[in-house]
Amino acid sequence: MHTPASKVSGYVVLMIVQIVFLVLFWLFVRYDKSALPARLDNEDAGSADEHVSKYPQFQDIQVMIFVGFGFLMTFLRKYGYSATGYTLFMAALVVQWSVLMKGFLHMEGGKISLSLESIIDADIAAAVPLISMGALLGRTTPIQLLCMSIVEVALFAANEYLALNILSICDCGGSITVHAFGAYFGLAVAMMLRPSSDQNEAGKHEGANYTSDIFAMIGTTFLWVYWPSFNSVLAAGTGGERAILNTFLSLAAATVTSFVVSALVSHENKLDMVHVQNSTLAGGVAVGTVCNLLLGAHGAVLIGIIAGTISVLGYRYLTPWLTNNLRLHDTCGVHNLHGMPALISAIASAIYASLVTVDSYQSELQDIFPAMVGNNGTTTKIMGGLGRNASSQAGYQLFGIALTLIIAIGGGILTGAALKYASFRNLQKDEQHQDEQYWEVPALESKEE
Repeated sequence: MHTPASKVSGYVVLMIVQIVFLVLFWLFVRYDKSALPARLDNEDAGSADEHVSKYPQFQDIQVMIFVGFGFLMTFLRKYGYSATGYTLFMAALVVQWSVLMKGFLHMEGGKISLSLESIIDADIAAAVPLISMGALLGRTTPIQLLCMSIVEVALFAANEYLALNILSICDCGGSITVHAFGAYFGLAVAMMLRPSSDQNEAGKHEGANYTSDIFAMIGTTFLWVYWPSFNSVLAAGTGGERAILNTFLSLAAATVTSFVVSALVSHENKLDMVHVQNSTLAGGVAVGTVCNLLLGAHGAVLIGIIAGTISVLGYRYLTPWLTNNLRLHDTCGVHNLHGMPALISAIASAIYASLVTVDSYQSELQDIFPAMVGNNGTTTKIMGGLGRNASSQAGYQLFGIALTLIIAIGGGILTGAALKYASFRNLQKDEQHQDEQYWEVPALESKEE
């Protein structure tokens, strides 16, 4: 059991981290010009309006992160306080850390520029450790989550910079840099923290009840409704509207498919609530990287059908196999909701990138595939090779997901090893998946088995 002294020391560490953030913000962060009073000559007029116009989408993403993710993880019947509370804590922590980490990679004059767009970027980054937390849900302490988040966000920011700024891949909805990274980082940490062979069975509190599943459906519903904003907020030009349309259609197709496949593969051909809570969202992940491309309505629907099918089959067959054979406990099934659909999205991005032509994308090619544009704004075909051709861009898309997997899995293994073998205290089997270790719970609840 944890002693009061050990718990207090852990929370002291958390406060120290917040104070360190305070000092870093004081030293390095300054308002962007869009957040400063307008000049008398009005030369920056309209800049603030451009940023404020994204505020509705910012609100949508806030709901996804703080409400959607939090309630989706309340399916564990005795872990609701932790699921919602740690989501709030981690997101608040990561938003600050992400502003700093991403800012350090894009500093101008030794300072980090703070704008609404940088906060939106930070909110999106908060999804990364929350996805990883899903793989470890109920089996880590707050201080372990803190340390994992600090390391993961640093690696995420570096990987995103390599993928988007160096490799110049297309990843509008973040399926490669956000979903794949968060899923496989978390799975790698879970692999390092896996139980011994004699304790591989499910914990006594590792399960749902009728009420907790209904609360989890609240998270599903909020994520489903607001996912188009998540995918489209960073899209430029008409790509933003395409991202909304493609994401909605993919989500709809994945939902219908998930219901059908769930009934076909589940016991007695009844619907499985796990599939309904999670696989219905797989279409939003699978279309993320390509959501601003010219998929056509049929392309978005096809991606949703594939994602829904793969996700349900993953929950039904792959997750139990990983648990029984590799002792890999993926509590929320992030491999099925985020991991495999992200791989589908990466493959789709390579296919659609190989089909890109200047006639189809016109002036938007610069925003979507900047590396395919020559120095004077013309395409490779016109410039005779100053930019990438379509086949090369497809290769870079695949290289981007490969690099992401290497950094995520490698970083997760090292982080998991540190959490397991360093001076961190790991939860015992009978302490897992319950709130009582770190929360005051009603007396009647604490006595229930």
